[in-house]
Amino acid sequence: MSTPVLSLANLIFRWPGQAEACLDIAEFQVAANEQVFIHGESGSGKSTLLNLIAGVLLPQRGKIEALGQPMSTLSAAARDRFRVDHIGLIFQQFNLIPYLSVLDNVLLPCRFSRRRGERAGDAQLAAATLLRHLDLDADLWQRNATQLSVGQQQRVAAARALIGRPEIVIADEPTSALDAARQTAFLDLLRRECAAANAALLFVSHDLRLAEGFNRRVEMAQLNRGPQ
Repeated sequence: MSTPVLSLANLIFRWPGQAEACLDIAEFQVAANEQVFIHGESGSGKSTLLNLIAGVLLPQRGKIEALGQPMSTLSAAARDRFRVDHIGLIFQQFNLIPYLSVLDNVLLPCRFSRRRGERAGDAQLAAATLLRHLDLDADLWQRNATQLSVGQQQRVAAARALIGRPEIVIADEPTSALDAARQTAFLDLLRRECAAANAALLFVSHDLRLAEGFNRRVEMAQLNRGPQ
């Protein structure tokens, strides 16, 4: 493996009030442009792992480095800045801003991050291209996010994560609300955009049917030494 964009070592995480760690990971690395499918049942720690990688959570012990930056050395505000500059997130619950239009939701990373804006080039054009590729017609772009179906909101969240070519893209069950045809189109676009940006992709799902085409498949039951 080339120099990793993500590196975890001797990681321990437990939720407050828990005696046992829910995550105990000896080592995990991801290279630039590597596309990793992470599989596990509900409660196996998949979402917790993604939140640790993104700096939303911090472990009680161990190392998490993203792009060579030790996340535990950053303040909460600095982790927020690092995340918006370098990480594209597709959350299970989408986290769209309900009172903003579809287009404004997609453009948010470019407005919060000069780096993402510069990498996007013409941000309006970049957003429009992503939305079209995700099968969202232009007559939807000025609607508030809450006026869209769940599947449409999921695709808006994907466009927001991809705009500005972040070096790391994290997708947490991002196809759960899509039909089979749109799942295929979504995965094709996600992998293609990440490859074009030389971005690492971490894609979490309980559905093994989606694993085809990824460089590597990781089982949480094997990665995590903690209770499953």
